[in-house]
Amino acid sequence: KQWYQRRVRGGRVSFKVLAPSIPIVWTCNCSICTKKQNAHFVVPDSKFTLLGDSASHLTTYTFNTHRAKHQFCKWCGVQAFYKPRSNPNGMGIMPHCIDSDTIKEVEHRTFDGRNWEMCIQGSDIVKHSEEGSSETKGNS
Repeated sequence: KQWYQRRVRGGRVSFKVLAPSIPIVWTCNCSICTKKQNAHFVVPDSKFTLLGDSASHLTTYTFNTHRAKHQFCKWCGVQAFYKPRSNPNGMGIMPHCIDSDTIKEVEHRTFDGRNWEMCIQGSDIVKHSEEGSSETKGNS
């Protein structure tokens, strides 16, 4: 595990996240993830911390079921993290928003968001936001 820290482009939103040294990055093909190129790794809420007054600089976009909370900086527009529909007890972190020299490698997995209800039943993505699971303790 390693602590990663980052600020969005304008510096108003900053956070830290405790994640495996080789995070599992999910690529989803749903309508919003495809448009935003929303590749992300998932951590439990307890492993994610907004720093300073970052919350006051965020705005949130939701659609359809309104379970996913797409948060982004209202000044620069960067989305560095969000609350995934698949992981309501976790955060999805965009690895490209982490300082580039701290993540050396990622493992890629796909999620069929176009067929969300069917895919969620067979996917292990939910485990990534559960406290104490092997996915949150380190790499398997």
